[in-house]
Amino acid sequence: MREYLLVFLVAAAVTYLLTVVAREIAIRTGAVAQVRDRDVHAVPIPYLGGLAMLGGLVAAYLVARQLPFLSQSSPFVFEDAGVVIVAGALVCAVGVLDDIFDIDALTKLGGQILAVALLIGSGIQFRFFPQPDGTLFSLDPAQGALLTAVVVVATVNAVNFVDGLDGLAAGVVGIGAIAFFVFSYTLADRADLSLATTGALLSAALAGACIGFLPHNWHPARLFMGDSGSMLIGLVLSSTALTLTTQFTGTALTGTASTSLLATFLPVLLPVLILVVPMADLVLAVLRRTAKGRSPFAPDKKHLHHRLLEIGHSQRRAVLIMWLWAALVAFGTVLASLYVGWKMWSSLGVMAVLVLLLTFVVPQLHRRHLGLEGGPEPGETPLPPADAESPQTL
Repeated sequence: MREYLLVFLVAAAVTYLLTVVAREIAIRTGAVAQVRDRDVHAVPIPYLGGLAMLGGLVAAYLVARQLPFLSQSSPFVFEDAGVVIVAGALVCAVGVLDDIFDIDALTKLGGQILAVALLIGSGIQFRFFPQPDGTLFSLDPAQGALLTAVVVVATVNAVNFVDGLDGLAAGVVGIGAIAFFVFSYTLADRADLSLATTGALLSAALAGACIGFLPHNWHPARLFMGDSGSMLIGLVLSSTALTLTTQFTGTALTGTASTSLLATFLPVLLPVLILVVPMADLVLAVLRRTAKGRSPFAPDKKHLHHRLLEIGHSQRRAVLIMWLWAALVAFGTVLASLYVGWKMWSSLGVMAVLVLLLTFVVPQLHRRHLGLEGGPEPGETPLPPADAESPQTL
């Protein structure tokens, strides 16, 4: 555990320091989000935060190779982790081109598919799913490759969609990475396997990179991660889950009697579930606009974060509330995967009630305390009043 903590801290520290370099590169190359009528930010903000996050991941990987315990792990731990980082660097490079030159969506999709092909060609893909009777449902290579491509590409683009408010995407993915670390570490410990796994290593590094980036991305942001960052962390998050099905046996995934069958499907579910709130926002936006005869891409002021602002949350609190919902889903799924019984369900119930209270009761109390009818907190910039959209969301 101490070595994983060091990996986390290295990724966080290096990412934090490299953001200064990334910001300077963005300014010099013109990778800057200019202010438009429908944008949230009030001044031009540089992109390319993904370069700093990639640097943090690489630094954490190199340090991990030198640590006493992790360096003695099976060769495939670092082999798989290295492949994921290289694939992440590939989509990050595509994102850099988009941040600078604003390339078309088809080209970005092509870069994502190339990164997925690299993962599959290196053996990182879905292979099997344990069944309730203890047998394995094996996927043939084509099925595994298709499912892998769908999960990875969907996660990459979902994270890109999430990146709409300062600190939102980095916080949501960081929370998911921490939850996945808890799951993979606990699962290895229960199955009496080596605690040195690719999933734990990558999730610790990813969480560190997200935490290290947040001080520069918290409202008011001084740097955006851009497509270079959102595609990078989306790919690493989904690939981290993929490594479970290549490094854990079916018996290990089903675990002990206290482990839920949900654990067998967590590698597929977790990347999707932690993004379920913003993905639901995306689906509702498309349905809402098409029902009114408008284009699915036409902006409106009905996104979840707009609704949180309407009920009295500030922009910062709106992000924190969405973090809480992401944490409820991610850690709730992990808890339900590792434990069974009334204690587990009681804990989930308490967590859900607390999040609901913070979402709907706190803004009312805050309004009464300030004697206001809503609006931003002192020092905060309100979102634009009409058809407001982030530069990176629908």
